Amino acid sequence: MFSFVLLVHVLAGFAALGLFWIPVVTKKGGRWHRLSGWSYTWAMGTVAVTAVILALLRIFVEPGLTPDRFSFSVFLLFISVLAGATAYYGIRTLRIARTRERVVRWYDLGVSFLLLLSGVAAVAFGAALKDPLITYFPILGIVLGSTQLWFWWRPAERWNEWVAEHLRGMLGCSIATITAFAVFGGPRLLGLEGGNLLLWFAPTLLLGPLIALYARRWSQA
Repeated sequence: MFSFVLLVHVLAGFAALGLFWIPVVTKKGGRWHRLSGWSYTWAMGTVAVTAVILALLRIFVEPGLTPDRFSFSVFLLFISVLAGATAYYGIRTLRIARTRERVVRWYDLGVSFLLLLSGVAAVAFGAALKDPLITYFPILGIVLGSTQLWFWWRPAERWNEWVAEHLRGMLGCSIATITAFAVFGGPRLLGLEGGNLLLWFAPTLLLGPLIALYARRWSQA
């Protein structure tokens, strides 16, 4: 079962990695943008769900669990929450923008709070282990969860601001995808160690400013 879920996880991850670029470069709101965007969302949903299953199987079922494997499984749980919560936020804000209902549901707040809480828990876990990778990378979840909650509590009135939040959510979701590829695929392609700090933080450092500029452009359009 573990091997099958892992295969589905890897295939969905590679699909998401390729699909991500299509809605970025195609006309916003056009047919290809919508089709590829939904395909990317389903792929990321599959990645998130299978990541949870893999982590739980490794923690509770796999024999001979080592401390390193346990810490990686906990981190995998955080990545799944990061991917799922940001994708949900991107889809939900776009739906509200289209319907103009401006109604924030309790589960909107719940998903963002889960992202914030998972980031705090992962940071605390990493600090206890004195592992810089697990300590600092989940700060991204704290930042994204906090900004999402702030937006939910003070919802914008302008349509384009909701679209900007949609972009922040979907592009933020891509950080999880690209980071996973950089950490697990990068070492094999570049001959680097999987624990290299540059591989973990490069997607965030490169995409973070791009997301901010892209969203700001739309919010002021």
